[in-house]
Amino acid sequence: MATKAAGEKFSLKDQLFNRERVQYLADRFHSADASFEKKRFVSQTMKGFSALELKQRIAHIADQLNEFLSANYKQATKQIVAALPPPLDPTQTDDDFGDFIFAPLGEFVARNGLKKGDVAVSLKTLKAITQRFSMEDAIREFILTHPEATLVELTKWANDPNYHVRRLVSEGTRPFLPWSKRVNLPASATIPFLDSLHADPTRYVTRSVANHLNDISKIDAALVLETLTRWQKTGKQAPAELAWMNRHALRTLVKKGDAKALKFLGFRRDPKIKIANFQLENEQIQPGQAVEFSFDITAEREESLLIDFVIDFVKANGTRAPKVHKLKQIELASGQSQTLKKRHVLRANATTYKLYPGTHRLSLQVNGNILETLCFELQ
Repeated sequence: MATKAAGEKFSLKDQLFNRERVQYLADRFHSADASFEKKRFVSQTMKGFSALELKQRIAHIADQLNEFLSANYKQATKQIVAALPPPLDPTQTDDDFGDFIFAPLGEFVARNGLKKGDVAVSLKTLKAITQRFSMEDAIREFILTHPEATLVELTKWANDPNYHVRRLVSEGTRPFLPWSKRVNLPASATIPFLDSLHADPTRYVTRSVANHLNDISKIDAALVLETLTRWQKTGKQAPAELAWMNRHALRTLVKKGDAKALKFLGFRRDPKIKIANFQLENEQIQPGQAVEFSFDITAEREESLLIDFVIDFVKANGTRAPKVHKLKQIELASGQSQTLKKRHVLRANATTYKLYPGTHRLSLQVNGNILETLCFELQ
């Protein structure tokens, strides 16, 4: 694969979906079925391809599959399964999302396999594909259209030997899965799945479970705390892993300073501390430069402290919107002090926020409490 010239902007869509990957997909189908017209498939797929965004490329490849695979849906699913490479390495336990070029296969199934008589073969096909690339987006179409049948199948998958299948149960039913449709399930409906999956031995699965609970916390914080408390009592998950899951599942509530979430994690809502010498390195900052600050923190009693910093960003209309950033978690004995420093770059071309000139606020947040605030000017 050709490397990009120095300074050239990285393109995720071009890395994941390009002629080489389309050719690979065509070769997979042709190797399983010699009648598959791989040259014409690649030629037609690449027409206008460069102008498409990432999800548009997935949809476009699925469009081509509609033409090149069998018009009989059940036969087409056999062609798909036959073309799949071996499953992802079962000895891995994390960060093994798979090959994005198989995403269009899920799109094809979700488009063509929603008839009642096709649901069983569709879910079987998604189960096979997800062992090569996560089908968390495609499965949601079946949850929305055939919730009862799909949830019955997911109940079985929660105990599947393959951890990619188990993860799909959690990830595919998340309330707020990024870039995907919402599933119209009550928050409590997926808790039985998470009860089964929270003791999973793979971080890939437990991370999804924690993310799922974090989603639910935006709807029903009490349900999340009740669930985590119950899991602690059952003792099915290793204590260190469950502690990690607790922190990850409660991160949104912690950023909001939720007293019950902080207490659950062992942080007092009213720590006895003093902040001194809170100062900015520069009060005039350009986009692309860093906000640099330091401060001293002293505990008047033994404290577990979760320290964040909050930047109130100026919006296009002149108002401000806060964004919480993690700084450090520390333990201080009574009378102990610590000096903390932070350098946070304000990227001019960030994907999660846009910078506007004006007076910004920088605040220290400790155990959910805003304690000190300074201002800086973004020029």
